Amino acid sequence: MQIELLTTGTELLLGTTQNTHGAWIGQRLLRIGLRISRQVTVPDGKAVGRAMRAGLEDGEALIVTGGLGPTSDDLTREALAEVLGLEMIEDEAAMRAIEEFFASRQRVMAKANRKQAQAPVGADILVNPNGTAPGLYLPPRLSGSFNCGVFLLPGPPRELYPMFEAEVVPRLQAMSGIEEVPGFQELKFVGIGESDFHEGVDRVLEAIPGLEHGYCARPGEVDLRLMGPAARLREARDVVQGTFRKELVSDDGANLEDVVVDLLSKQGKTLAIAESCTGGLISSRITDVAGSSAVFRYGFVTYANEAKEELVGVSQEALRNHGAVSDPVARQMAEGALKAGEADVAVAVTGIAGPGGGSADKPVGTVFLALAENGKETRVYQQFHPWARATFKRQVSQSALNFVRLSLGE
Repeated sequence: MQIELLTTGTELLLGTTQNTHGAWIGQRLLRIGLRISRQVTVPDGKAVGRAMRAGLEDGEALIVTGGLGPTSDDLTREALAEVLGLEMIEDEAAMRAIEEFFASRQRVMAKANRKQAQAPVGADILVNPNGTAPGLYLPPRLSGSFNCGVFLLPGPPRELYPMFEAEVVPRLQAMSGIEEVPGFQELKFVGIGESDFHEGVDRVLEAIPGLEHGYCARPGEVDLRLMGPAARLREARDVVQGTFRKELVSDDGANLEDVVVDLLSKQGKTLAIAESCTGGLISSRITDVAGSSAVFRYGFVTYANEAKEELVGVSQEALRNHGAVSDPVARQMAEGALKAGEADVAVAVTGIAGPGGGSADKPVGTVFLALAENGKETRVYQQFHPWARATFKRQVSQSALNFVRLSLGE
């Protein structure tokens, strides 16, 4: 089924508002065996009508988000009516819903909000309990020769997502006629790149009949998407696990931090973290996971040398003789965090994020990571991540969490 997605709003193209609709809608459609064929983003104004016409010409279903508000630049309804040659009327049920929305909140409705009750003749009104902008659905018969079903949805996610679930998903399922939804699996890997897959398993995966696969690569990590019958998914998963078992973080789409918290919880262990160059990012990622409070003890952000000394007991001698970015300092940071945090496992990182601060011996991108555990010898690893500052911090946090994961899996 050809599904066109049109997201509208000048703010989406100026970069002042992040456009998350495509990712969310794409993931939701995938669960019912459908996918977006094309996504287009246009500014408010005449471009909306032109993009609508293109979507109607090529699609079997057109989903449009945004432009249903009460202001002068909210013209999605009017644009669709003009393209299809339909008259606009005020829908009584929509008007009552808008009035009730304001009354329930003891607010006075502005005259401009009456505009939101306007709809092309024959359109179905999609109830919006979370805002003042009703959605609209025009079945294919109303689009004339286009023969394309059209959904007009509000832009704010808090309004769009519930409406999509309640009103759009059932209609798309009926329109598509899909009875058996293909299986889907997302596997996450750390410490390898997309080229490793190309050399290792890509040809084998391509030879599996009925299997569709694709990659999403970032520095030091790769997501592998598998789609197809359940038996083919199992076959593909076995191939990949056999080649990249150590690098496989999860086969259910779980992120690295989710896996680390889960392993700690299952083993009844606790974690402490000492960070310098990542500035608290590792701790932030751990605490993003629900239930992390049961396993996360302390997070020490020891950016300055004084903090390394005072909080996790790094010696002045190690700092003076080896520098803050060194094996001895990383080692003492991890061991100090383990002791001060009264934890079972501690990980520490110290590095040079740049763009300044590097040297011939320790260029920008140099990082030392240390892992300390009760009853085990502390391990220190040196890595080099010559990325821009934000990417460097993300990559170091990935490496640190992955060291914890691998240690817990031993």
